[in-house]
Amino acid sequence: MTVDTVSLEQVVAAARAAGDAVLDEYERGGVARSKSDGSPVSEADERSQEIILSHLAEIAPETPVVAEEGPQASLAAPHERFWLVDPLDGTKEFLDRTDEFTVNIALIEDRVPVLGVVLAPARGLLFAAAPTVGASVEDGAGRRSIVARSIPPDGATLVSSRSHGDREALDRFTGGRRVARATVAGSSLKFCLLAAGEADLYPRFGRTMEWDTAAGDAILRAAGGRVTDLEDRPLTYGKPGFENPHFIAWGRG
Repeated sequence: MTVDTVSLEQVVAAARAAGDAVLDEYERGGVARSKSDGSPVSEADERSQEIILSHLAEIAPETPVVAEEGPQASLAAPHERFWLVDPLDGTKEFLDRTDEFTVNIALIEDRVPVLGVVLAPARGLLFAAAPTVGASVEDGAGRRSIVARSIPPDGATLVSSRSHGDREALDRFTGGRRVARATVAGSSLKFCLLAAGEADLYPRFGRTMEWDTAAGDAILRAAGGRVTDLEDRPLTYGKPGFENPHFIAWGRG
């Protein structure tokens, strides 16, 4: 199976079905328990993941899936083709009753995210990307293509995490840079703001896992942006333990 044999619309359908389950739990006022690492997990995470895994088993039954809530597939090799799934990115935002949580699905080929879907169900926003169609957003006005922008002459719009991050490291990064505006956002929506040309820089100096970033990374790359480590090397996937280094997401140029 290659990306060419996967319909982006099939993956979108999986995300939408999972998003419906997440919204159902959201309306119920979903609660959470703590995982072994101290992070929260809710019934919404688990229902969403079950639905996504069921869809992916039909779309590409031979392709391994690595998902946040496990059990995680053991990859035969780091270049192996596999799915990365975060069934509810932004669980803290979900529990805090904001609308900045997403459902994330990505397909990895040769350590690169080549297809991505990010659904923000409470906002009615769907971001998607695949090699043959580029990057797009769908909202109440329909679906349209998106592209990352070059930094405007008056300076960059910088976006950072609402719930995580290292303030001192962020201040060091912005020192000497022309920043016109700074904003915060939850979940993988930060990547999507860059892909849609609404922001320019997203530095992340904190722990993230590959399922947190892969779908947004795929969309940003398709829109003309990039995601690099602090040595300006492209972020790769299938790393031991699936943990990311600190990284910078960039718009165009």
